[in-house]
Formats: sequence, C-alpha cells, structure tokens
Amino acid sequence: VQLQASGGGLVQPGGSLRLSCAASGSIFRILVMGWYRQASGNQRELVARIFSSGNTNYADSVKGRFTISRDNAKNTMYLQMDGLKSEDTAVYYCNAGAVAQDYWGQGTQVTVSR
Repeated sequence: VQLQASGGGLVQPGGSLRLSCAASGSIFRILVMGWYRQASGNQRELVARIFSSGNTNYADSVKGRFTISRDNAKNTMYLQMDGLKSEDTAVYYCNAGAVAQDYWGQGTQVTVSR
C-alpha cells in the first residue's frame, strides 16, 4: 500500500484547510485509515481515523472542528480542518492499518500562524 498526502500549508488562526491522502496498491488489505500529527518536540499523536465500516473517532482536541471522510471510488481519505488553532501546527501523516502491518505516507506541514 502506498499513501500520498497533500494539502498542507500556512493558514491564519480560525482558517480552514483540507488534507488529502490517496491510497494505491493492495488497498483491499486496509481496515482503517487515519491522520496523525507530530509537532516539533512532541510524539506523534492520533488526530482522527475512519474504519472500513465508516465509523470514525477523533482526538478530543479536534472534536467539532475536524472531519475525516473518504471517497472509496477515488481511494482517497480527507481531513477537513476548520477553526484551526496555533496548537494544530504540526506535520500531518496519513496512515493505513491492515492485519499486522501499518503503512505511512509522507508528512505534510500544517502551520497555523498570523
């Protein structure tokens, strides 16, 4: 499975961005897809994930502001980020989980600043 993330950038506080993660390869193996982020000096943390059932869960810090979704026809996952805060600044990574294996895309930088 190969993952290609895109959509990061610089945005002012209160603004919005949409991240995309395109999956290719043996995508039938994927059970769950998610977004993680890593701020400078911090550990990587889960932001949101979406299961093959369509169920989702979110980190408490982003609930009500971020929305994870997927387009199965395009093999693409999205993260709509609204109401961005400076503390959302991080490198965002997409992840795909399969039985006994995780796949990671390259990171995309999100910077929230005036």
